[in-house]
Amino acid sequence: MSTLKDRLTADMRAALKARDELTTSTLRMALAAVGNAEVAGKAKRELTDDEVLAVLTKEAKKRREAAAAFADAGRGEQAAKETAEGEVLERYLPKQLSDEELGQVVSEALAAGGFTGKAQMGPAMKAVQAAVAGRAEGGRVAAEVRRQLGV
Repeated sequence: MSTLKDRLTADMRAALKARDELTTSTLRMALAAVGNAEVAGKAKRELTDDEVLAVLTKEAKKRREAAAAFADAGRGEQAAKETAEGEVLERYLPKQLSDEELGQVVSEALAAGGFTGKAQMGPAMKAVQAAVAGRAEGGRVAAEVRRQLGV
């Protein structure tokens, strides 16, 4: 079992004992998503920490999008709940890069790969995503790559 999954399980048990309903339900949801990812495909397998991190990142993004949708629909209470769940998941994700740090990482990756112009957007994104390693959302990364490539 991966250490991140162990940490999620231990934290969920601690939250359960502390009667912290928000953390308990959020971590249960996260562990269910991890379990679903483990059984996806032809055979059940244990996920690595990086794969568990990818699942948590996806779940956190779902919470942000749901909170925005609820807020736009005038359902503030539901939006606040989604935001709070997202904050619980953020504890397990790596610190996100600031705009300046992201710009620096993108420029270094583009220079290292010699990427220039619109035609190299795909390979450039692949190189930059590897350099960023989950510390920034894909949309932010793509926007910065487009800006620096002049697309």
